[in-house]
Amino acid sequence: MNLEEYFARTGYKGSTEKQDLETLTNIFQHHIRAVPFENLSIHCGEKITLELEHVYNKIVRRKRGGWCMENNQLLGWVLKGLGYDTSFLGAYVFNPHQNAYATLMTHLVVKVVIDGKAYIVDGGFGVSYQMWQPMELVSGKDQPQAPGVFRFTEKNGVWYLEKMRRKQYIPNQSFSNSDLLEKKECRKVYMFSLEPRTVEDFRFQCTYLQTSPDSLFTKKSICTLQTTDGFRALIGWTLTETTYNYKENMDLVEFVTLEDEEVEKTLKEKFNITLERKLVPINVKGSYTI
Repeated sequence: MNLEEYFARTGYKGSTEKQDLETLTNIFQHHIRAVPFENLSIHCGEKITLELEHVYNKIVRRKRGGWCMENNQLLGWVLKGLGYDTSFLGAYVFNPHQNAYATLMTHLVVKVVIDGKAYIVDGGFGVSYQMWQPMELVSGKDQPQAPGVFRFTEKNGVWYLEKMRRKQYIPNQSFSNSDLLEKKECRKVYMFSLEPRTVEDFRFQCTYLQTSPDSLFTKKSICTLQTTDGFRALIGWTLTETTYNYKENMDLVEFVTLEDEEVEKTLKEKFNITLERKLVPINVKGSYTI
């Protein structure tokens, strides 16, 4: 495992001399535009494991993506290797269909401290809730980014992340009521504390999320990737391509339904993913919005 090979994977060619916010942001943006957030292993008969070497081989050498425990663990390793002050935190994801936060800590994020200021770096959420820049860990401050306006709020030691989105223009009106579309303009994303975590704290969750019939990740095959002006997502057979700020205060959201034989080709062309095993797409309704 080496940093040069990782940077070749993400296409980052900038300097790594300074451990500053600008370098961090640049490295981070290259990651989210090269490495998909995806759970395809679950739906093509592979097991997801949290050993760093396995994660590295999967993402860097096999040019796959991963979910938060893979993406953010790899990002944390990279940043630590460059000399950044990093630690892992654990978050509880908000379920919009149940209007409640999960009771299981399933989301791993990275905290980075630069010149005494703390930032959250999360390269493992995907779709429109994927931040594009490290977020300063400060309560009540609007932090506008290309995907929308993010904000942390702290109450009694618990931090909450929410996102305000723009209006959406959906040319294919047959998808205007899709359960994949987030209807609210302000959406809770997750909550977390500042208690440092280790990868060991996520062993049970890693198994649960890929085996339980109640898990979102067993109900949907998901692959999403950030682009220079938005993101694309393949959920089951539904391909979505979103362009941020297509018109003033409006995002363009384009939907298309793929045939089985188009899925593999689309993964290659839109996400640069070639699977070693046959994918069985699935999209059970509910519990996931873009």
